Amino acid sequence: MKKLAVKIASSPTDLERCTQALTVAASALAAGAEVRLWLAGDAVQFALPGFAESLKLEYSMSLAELRDSILSLGQIYACTQCLARRSLDQDDLLDGVEIAGAAAFAEQILDEGTQALVY
Repeated sequence: MKKLAVKIASSPTDLERCTQALTVAASALAAGAEVRLWLAGDAVQFALPGFAESLKLEYSMSLAELRDSILSLGQIYACTQCLARRSLDQDDLLDGVEIAGAAAFAEQILDEGTQALVY
């Protein structure tokens, strides 16, 4: 099975870039890949209930639907330090989102057969 790690390090104010990352991750899942989505910086907000629901990009699938499809079929990780800087913890996150740091990201992307994309 092919593996894909997608990291969103962009601010959600760059909605088009974030949407591209979510779309690629969801599309890879639909194609049968093992997908892990990593949220860093302000992008950790995508792990908060209601956040993606408040955003809309014309001609794009709902960001909440994209996020939820990734959460249901893949895995979503939120950066440990990025959450701490925003005074967020596990209780603030959607069910199923895991907190992990740079070492875990590095371990995943160095795994043989994993393709990493950073947006």
